[in-house]
Amino acid sequence: MKQLENIEQYQIYQAKQTVFLFTADWCPDCRVIEPGLPEIEAKYDQFEFVAVDRDKFIDLAIEEGVMGIPSFLVYKNGKRVGDYIGKERKTIEQIDAFLGQF
Repeated sequence: MKQLENIEQYQIYQAKQTVFLFTADWCPDCRVIEPGLPEIEAKYDQFEFVAVDRDKFIDLAIEEGVMGIPSFLVYKNGKRVGDYIGKERKTIEQIDAFLGQF
């Protein structure tokens, strides 16, 4: 999974088909899903997957309405077409079902 490095890069990815994963190093729920993410990336290879460190990009998280992590935002061609936001623990199966809508 790619790591977001700056806001300009975020804007470039928004214009494509991208799944943003808002996460943080200290987030235990984020670590729980980590082993299953390569399988999700392979299954949904029409998307680029980009991890966004919520602590490094707190203003962006606020702007996007991300108040809990892990959270997923889906963009297609410059438009936000879906999100899975919340502080609750997510399973790989739930993430798979969410991404299956797109």
